[in-house]
Amino acid sequence: MILRKRVRRRLLREPSAHNPIYRLEHLDGMIVRSDIACIEQLRMDRRTSNVLASMIREIGGLSDTKNMVVEEMLAMFLHILAFEEKNREIKYDFHRSGETISRHFHDVLRAVLQLSSILLKKPVPIPEDCDDDRWKWFTNCIGALDGTLINVNVPVIDKSRHRSRKNTISTNVLGACAPDMQFIYVLAGNYYLADAGYKHFEGFLVPYRNTPYHEWRNGSEQPNTREVIFNMRHASARNVIERAFGLLKIRWAALSKGTKYPLNTQIDIILACVYIHNHIRQQMSIDPIKAELDDIREDEGNDEGENAGEFIQNLDATNAWSIFRNGLAQNMYNSWLARRNQQ
Repeated sequence: MILRKRVRRRLLREPSAHNPIYRLEHLDGMIVRSDIACIEQLRMDRRTSNVLASMIREIGGLSDTKNMVVEEMLAMFLHILAFEEKNREIKYDFHRSGETISRHFHDVLRAVLQLSSILLKKPVPIPEDCDDDRWKWFTNCIGALDGTLINVNVPVIDKSRHRSRKNTISTNVLGACAPDMQFIYVLAGNYYLADAGYKHFEGFLVPYRNTPYHEWRNGSEQPNTREVIFNMRHASARNVIERAFGLLKIRWAALSKGTKYPLNTQIDIILACVYIHNHIRQQMSIDPIKAELDDIREDEGNDEGENAGEFIQNLDATNAWSIFRNGLAQNMYNSWLARRNQQ
């Protein structure tokens, strides 16, 4: 009884969690006073967060309410994506009711989806004078393309439709990104670097099948064909999409863990995570999450994984497209031979 009285007196002396001034001080401490705290909580610094808040106001159509400003709505939204916290957990962080949090989460989600035309990077073909060793061989390429599995939660009756080979409940997401790991539109024309899970046809430049190159990369032997050189160059450049997906999942726990929202909302959340990922890459000179990609190797195998050949089965390359790949591979091989002979 004495302990209960002491606890009650202490709670009465503390400010109410629903006091507007207390909530404002809590928000200031999390996203206003320190870039370090803002990055930890929202995955971006204060300036980047302010820019995004302005965009969802001006373009997304979101506005302050009587009891909440857009900056607080956005902070709750980003915090949920970053840590996949449930309403019952986050309401204690932001001192809001579960209903308020849920309502404003969907408000911000709708506003972010309005930014697609601005935040998705416009594709720019690799120029002829490119000096990037990874990409200079692929003139007119506009990026790399691949699919990834993102965990989702669905009703029991629908689980069989979403069960993967690894027995996870997930949805397959197809993405294309530029060399700077920003996601782009998938547009007709030019071509993408794709792995061996795709057929070799116009628009998709894939590696040669049954042509490993890791022995050479590891220094145990020298390449002896143009196909080996091509596959090595191809994998080095195409690895950008693997790293972009890896960065996306590290940044947003909602994608790696899945959420409890309906499937359609989960799909919208995936899109929103991609858009905000691009916003961070555009606004911050140093991506705070990129250092965590060290576990993703620069080259991810021979590009003939368990899904090789499963996706596009009914399209074949024209003779002209095959000649294009063979000519590109021969140029790579000739260049490598010339450098080796000069040594």
